[in-house]
Amino acid sequence: MQQQNKELARAIGTSKIQQLDFRLGEFGAAVPLLFFIIWAITTSVLQLSSEVGLVLGAIFGITLGLFFCKSKWADYAQGLFEGLAQPIGVVAMVAWFYAGMFAQVLQVGGLVEGLVWVGNITGFTGGWFVGLTFILAAVFSTAVGTGYGTTVAFATLMYPAGVATGADPTILFAAILAGAVFGDNLAPVSDTTIVSATTQGADVPGVVRSRFKYAIAAAIPTLILFIIFGGGGSFENQASIESSTSPAGLVMLIPFIIVLVLALSGNHIITSLTWGIITAVVTIAIFPVGSLQEVISFNPDSDNIVEGALINGIIGYMNMAILILLIVASAHLLRLGGTMEAITVSLMKWIKDSIRRAEFAIWGIVALLNSAITINTAAEIAAAPFVREIGEKYKIHSYRRANMLDAITSALGYIFPWGAPVLLGWSTITMMKDTYEWLPVVPPTSVFPFVFQGWFLMIVMLVAALTSWGIRYQGKNGEEIKELPKD
Repeated sequence: MQQQNKELARAIGTSKIQQLDFRLGEFGAAVPLLFFIIWAITTSVLQLSSEVGLVLGAIFGITLGLFFCKSKWADYAQGLFEGLAQPIGVVAMVAWFYAGMFAQVLQVGGLVEGLVWVGNITGFTGGWFVGLTFILAAVFSTAVGTGYGTTVAFATLMYPAGVATGADPTILFAAILAGAVFGDNLAPVSDTTIVSATTQGADVPGVVRSRFKYAIAAAIPTLILFIIFGGGGSFENQASIESSTSPAGLVMLIPFIIVLVLALSGNHIITSLTWGIITAVVTIAIFPVGSLQEVISFNPDSDNIVEGALINGIIGYMNMAILILLIVASAHLLRLGGTMEAITVSLMKWIKDSIRRAEFAIWGIVALLNSAITINTAAEIAAAPFVREIGEKYKIHSYRRANMLDAITSALGYIFPWGAPVLLGWSTITMMKDTYEWLPVVPPTSVFPFVFQGWFLMIVMLVAALTSWGIRYQGKNGEEIKELPKD
């Protein structure tokens, strides 16, 4: 009877799997993610990337993991389902859907054409437009607290506008991702900011104040490089959008600004985007900038029945939503297999009594996890216990630990070609090609060297770790002190 109860609990998902054993030891648990990474890079290099193909690669990796699992396959499957049910993946999916709907409605209202008009009138074309895109994406992501939502919105709006005004497509895509990095790292309402602070026992306002210098140190050279290298794009085959440019579409900045104001006022991102969508639809209804039929319509002869911007904002990310769940589940299997615990034990032996080695180890652990777990919040949650354990042992202040954890997570999350934000932006641009046939699609393997904010942030934090720049220690009452306490 007891065995039957266990089987029933496993079947309905109430039995939690605490550990899985793999062939090749703890590193056998990394097989699903490693296979996916190799698959993603290979298909991208061969220019065979597709969203469905990436989903298939993730499924192949998970299936391959079965053959490396020494535990019962039923336990492996249950661990997989528990990973699929984690809130992190679901939160990302819902944010994409709302951001996608919002961006699509703004596009229907002619905001892209309005931005092209502004660029041509003001001379903010080429590299200057790329620099402006980085600044606006940084501001937007800092306000709304979601780098993923920023990637969706700006790949929909600023990317076609920038290409139409002579920006280099690859550098422009990188500028969008770089702006998302800035906000994901600095925004008080960002999930990575909140996770990094709470897991290290720090307050969010104090963490944000303490990390501002690191973010700006990376942003200044980033902006300069985008302006210098952002031009040189082709103007061929873009007459269609330039002939239709009009300042009328700039009225769609009203809902854009409303979202910013609501987010800065502390409203949840879903609340802010909901009001943005409503305001955008009302704006289209009042001003002659678009048709409500383009927002939503019903066509019995269509395969989808429901058509328009709202449904496109959802359908466009269905495959990515499936992919995010599979990646999060694979990362959960990594934890069940004890991979990171094994790495941490080895690092602790190497650190000994060196503060600089301790901080370098923290930098390395977070970087390693983010290279494997391509959802930044999931990687941050996985790394947080190790960062806290090492940091508390060497009395490194909670602000410093949170900054190391968040900066590296935010940076690498938008760099790797197999990372969710990069694939999300690529997916959005691919979808926009249906609207603008001349729009070039930048492959993920081409953009990652140019996400300057991410790379500079990584370098800044590495220098800080190796030189102890900005380090603060934890006092008896949790206060920041400059010298390592003796007791």
